[in-house]
Amino acid sequence: MNAHFSLLLIDDEEGIRKILGLTLADAGWNVCAAASAEEALGLFRQSDFPIVLTDIKMPGMDGLELLKVLKEIKPETEVVLMTGHGDLDLAIQGIKLDAADFVTKPIHDDALDIALARAKERWTMRRAIREHTEHLQELVEQKTRELLTAERLATIGQTVAGLSHSIKNMASGLEGSLFLLRQGLDTDHRDYLEQGWEMLEANVHKLKNLSLDMLRFARVEELHPCPTDPALPARQVVELFQVKAAERGVELRLETHDKLPLVDLDAEAVHRCLMDLVSNALDACSAAGFSPETPGGSVLVQVGKSSDGISYLVKDNGCGIDENTLPQLFNAFFSTKGNNGSGLGLVAVKKTVQAHGGFIDVQSSQGAGSEFKITIPRQYDNKFT
Repeated sequence: MNAHFSLLLIDDEEGIRKILGLTLADAGWNVCAAASAEEALGLFRQSDFPIVLTDIKMPGMDGLELLKVLKEIKPETEVVLMTGHGDLDLAIQGIKLDAADFVTKPIHDDALDIALARAKERWTMRRAIREHTEHLQELVEQKTRELLTAERLATIGQTVAGLSHSIKNMASGLEGSLFLLRQGLDTDHRDYLEQGWEMLEANVHKLKNLSLDMLRFARVEELHPCPTDPALPARQVVELFQVKAAERGVELRLETHDKLPLVDLDAEAVHRCLMDLVSNALDACSAAGFSPETPGGSVLVQVGKSSDGISYLVKDNGCGIDENTLPQLFNAFFSTKGNNGSGLGLVAVKKTVQAHGGFIDVQSSQGAGSEFKITIPRQYDNKFT
């Protein structure tokens, strides 16, 4: 269990070092022993010891002074203190200095096992947080480089302001999650750890979505149209969202015209547009209060012929959009979802529709649901009747 963990044991009494060393080795620890704090520091600087078990009262530098120095050298190191029954005040001082735990002499195996297990768990969590944070930093730097090379951003000032706002919101979320994780580590409170980890995962997901939306927004839309059944991308999207819709207490339906002609379009690009619109419709139903406990939400995806070509309608009975918000829907970085949206999804949808030579129309009012209608112009006049 502890085969990959090295432990540095410090005690000025040789008998205790030998007995504890054998006990810890039997438990699977890789043990290195030192007779003084000074000797321990020399060993610590030469090798990596994630866990340190040290006596408090020793000649020369005592255990509390050693704890301070170890934390300055490597804050992630977890230190467990050994003390006598009459020195509990010193042990409490050690906890205030960020020691993982303490055990009293004479040392019982069960108490020692619990203290070291807690120290190991804290060290593992600290390392996971550090590695995750470093990965996030690398991801942000990578996506930032990609964005900086995109030369076709329409309005630089608006883009920078919107991007800064989005990143600031995510950074605040990350700070909140790291605070909860730190509180959980310091107080050994598992609820804080679980809440912090859930927040961290949610903000990583938001960062990923922002990066993908920014790339879609920045690049030139290159379509690959071919004669396609226009109902195909709608069927695929409805199938993909059926389970998610049911989990939210929403009925997701598809209606198509019986005889739809083949149309020149990029099915994958239209699929992305419908994914965004259906996802937004489900979110609107959730915002209106629909859930498995209070069902009644409805999202209709309709594919049909129109005088201008093929039309896609996504209609919901969700929270709707007020008249002041409607004109801003297709502005970059404007989102009706607050900090949960990038504000680029509808911009990317409009861009794709326009690349097809089409247009998108919105009808909505607050509390009465919304209708988003995409029209793709006809390419084969003789096939429309």
